[in-house]
Amino acid sequence: MCAEVDVFISNYTLVDPEVYQLWVDGCSSSEAVTALNQRGVTQQTGATLELVSSDVLDHYRTYSLLERLLHNPPKLAEQLAFQIEPQTRRFLIEKYYEFDDAVIRELLGKKLSSRHRKDLDEVSEKTGVLLKSCRRQFDNVKRVFKVVEDMQGSVVQNIKTNFLLPEELAKRYGAVVFIACMKFETSKRKLQYLTFPDFYHCAQAIMASWTDIDNGNPEYDDTELDREFLLDLREVRILLDKEKEHKQLKPQLLERSYQELEANFRSYTRALVGLACNLHRSRELRSLFLELVERCVEPWRQVYWSHTDLRNFLAAYVQCALEMDVLREADLKSAWERYMTVVTSCLLRMYHT
Repeated sequence: MCAEVDVFISNYTLVDPEVYQLWVDGCSSSEAVTALNQRGVTQQTGATLELVSSDVLDHYRTYSLLERLLHNPPKLAEQLAFQIEPQTRRFLIEKYYEFDDAVIRELLGKKLSSRHRKDLDEVSEKTGVLLKSCRRQFDNVKRVFKVVEDMQGSVVQNIKTNFLLPEELAKRYGAVVFIACMKFETSKRKLQYLTFPDFYHCAQAIMASWTDIDNGNPEYDDTELDREFLLDLREVRILLDKEKEHKQLKPQLLERSYQELEANFRSYTRALVGLACNLHRSRELRSLFLELVERCVEPWRQVYWSHTDLRNFLAAYVQCALEMDVLREADLKSAWERYMTVVTSCLLRMYHT
């Protein structure tokens, strides 16, 4: 008698999340096997080290073949060579495009050129992230930037559409693209204490309040600032002529801090108003973060302001100006509030105590 055997052949692609993460992190196949062995995979599964090594190599070959498709995520959904479930596809894309804050912080403010790609070994050494992973992150940022930099509309939506990234990850890339498009200075020594989350926070605030408002305008682009708003800010210099009136703010500061504020109010208000008046100039705009540190953060650190002191001062400073007739008469209340909302948000984030 002959036994009947049913045979089913499939090219269904299996993805091991743990192995894929090791591949994304830049581990070689042998390093991945060592890591899995240290995590007790042989004891847990009963497999020999040779079998684990063979399995890892098989996975690595598959991921290497998938990588060219991951460079253009929509193609991953269209291709027929690999049968991949939608949730697995989303996992592959999201993990491949995730980045380390420390690595991206090192890339901010630098041209995404082949010369800087060659210097990634320094980034790897400084951040403790494997060189292969640094290169993946560099290439991903460069790829996203090149695709969306000239697109109109919401940069985050453009990233989601073209790279199929989840909302939060698309926002993170959006902030990187925005900072690059605006050519903000981020590399100066005085700015080195700021982390990527700090810059992300500030970029989000600026994009939300200082870019053109989307009113269905097909030319809307939230990687460009509202030029009319920046030009209007030149007029807030009239606050400098009403310094005594503006100085009547009564923040809930410690007595020592309040006395210090009385003595130094002129330098503080000139810094904040002066910055507003010059933002329409590209050079000053690019130096926004450096100006905030040098003209605001450092002086407040020198007199030991607490975070609460700063929060109370900024709230009172903004509100007192809004109550002054001079802004209402010049129709500048809206511009002042729009300006100080972002500056307050940035300063409170940048003021590390």
